[in-house]
Amino acid sequence: MGTWEHSLSELVATRRRALVGYAYLLCGDVREAEDLVQDALVATCARIRAGTDVAALEAYVRRAVLTTYLDGFRRRRTWATIRHLAAVPDEQPPHEQVTADHVPVRLDVQEALGGLSPRERACVVLRHYDDLPLADIAGRLGLSVGSVKRYLSDAHRRLAANLGPDAPDTSAPGTDRMTLGGTR
Repeated sequence: MGTWEHSLSELVATRRRALVGYAYLLCGDVREAEDLVQDALVATCARIRAGTDVAALEAYVRRAVLTTYLDGFRRRRTWATIRHLAAVPDEQPPHEQVTADHVPVRLDVQEALGGLSPRERACVVLRHYDDLPLADIAGRLGLSVGSVKRYLSDAHRRLAANLGPDAPDTSAPGTDRMTLGGTR
């Protein structure tokens, strides 16, 4: 087995759950998250020409997950109009030792994230889950820093309206810190 094949096997064995969790934050559906990761793995490994380490491969796969999510939004929106024809029970995302008091909060956050546009949701996930500064988010999404600030501001305003203004500020420390009420 070649070095890239070994790296791929190790990535899937050790980081698959984290990659699916990352994709789930973007799309809000477990099956779709698994599909996003699978598509990203195929796209990433189809382009690899030389051996690469697991950390670099994971970064490539995360980037492919984000790109696939943003590019496929129109396709998913079209199929969403057809989904109502097939009745499927709601499925809860996989979790470990969730207590009863965590479930309502998780469901509220999940519902609030579902109300965001794809770019707003991507900005929120990159900012709060990946803990990226605004400039890095702008670079990953191909936007200006001002656009990222606007998407985050709009997203935080929507989240505050749905979750309440007392939601804790989880942004990273720094000069570009955002709160649910706007910029500091």
